[in-house]
Amino acid sequence: MTPLRQRFTEDLQRRNYAPRTVSCYVAHVARFAAHFGRSPDQLGGEHVRQYQLHLLQRRVSWSAYNQAVCALRFLYAHTLRRPGMVVMLPYGRKPRTLPCVLSPDEVLRLFAAVARPRDRLILHAAYAAGLRVSEVVRLKVTDIDSRRMVVQVRQGKGRKDRLVPLSPLLLRLLRDYWAVYRPREWLFPGRGPAGHLSVGQLQRVCHRAVRAAGITKKASMHTLRHSYATHLLEAGVDLPTLQHLLGHSQVSTTLRYLHVRQPHLRRTASPLDTLPRPSPAAPEVPPCPPPDWTSGPCSAASGDTSAVR
Repeated sequence: MTPLRQRFTEDLQRRNYAPRTVSCYVAHVARFAAHFGRSPDQLGGEHVRQYQLHLLQRRVSWSAYNQAVCALRFLYAHTLRRPGMVVMLPYGRKPRTLPCVLSPDEVLRLFAAVARPRDRLILHAAYAAGLRVSEVVRLKVTDIDSRRMVVQVRQGKGRKDRLVPLSPLLLRLLRDYWAVYRPREWLFPGRGPAGHLSVGQLQRVCHRAVRAAGITKKASMHTLRHSYATHLLEAGVDLPTLQHLLGHSQVSTTLRYLHVRQPHLRRTASPLDTLPRPSPAAPEVPPCPPPDWTSGPCSAASGDTSAVR
């Protein structure tokens, strides 16, 4: 490891960045240096600009693009002490898309498509508590509090802890699972060095289940979290409560689920349906022929004009 990479990593750790964020930022800076074949401390503003254009030409996702910007901004602002470079690193405007949400029937079909009971239980847990994939794989046995009927989510996104309600059905499934597997520390242990199931393994399980269930939506593990949030809103849960359950720092992040809840959409009438309906057209009456003496009212009699002479 080069001294610059070591110092960059330590600067991130000193500010309590999550291990996954540290590895992500280091990888982005390493790709930036490899693109030019030089150390970042030997590169200037024009190199940064060229690299941003390079990312756009490669059509990387806006999330990956902004991650690279975040990494480089931190490197130049804190590690290299060149804050002027930060001005030359604008963020990309990420398009706002609606989250993919499964209907309750599709959630049941997804569960039924998972053959292995343990994998099916993990999907149950992710949906029942609205967990991110990184949160569900790092659940510990002690995080399940059956006395208080809550699940302790430790160090979620933003290094925050939170509590979410424990589903009674999920508790029964977890007790059946524990009676068979007897996990000690990690609720869903794996074979890797981390000790728990990896995120990649669980994502592959979910993708296979989506195909087996015949679901055509672009669903993933995070889709279960989106579905959890949307279904709670449809059941009448208020936004502040949902924000806390999801662990969002800002309510604006939670507000996006208002746009996908079905009852809300169905209750919103189209303006076309509120337009006044036109009255039935009256039968056309042939016009009365004008009298011989120009502008006089047409007599109601059968053509006799003697009354008006």
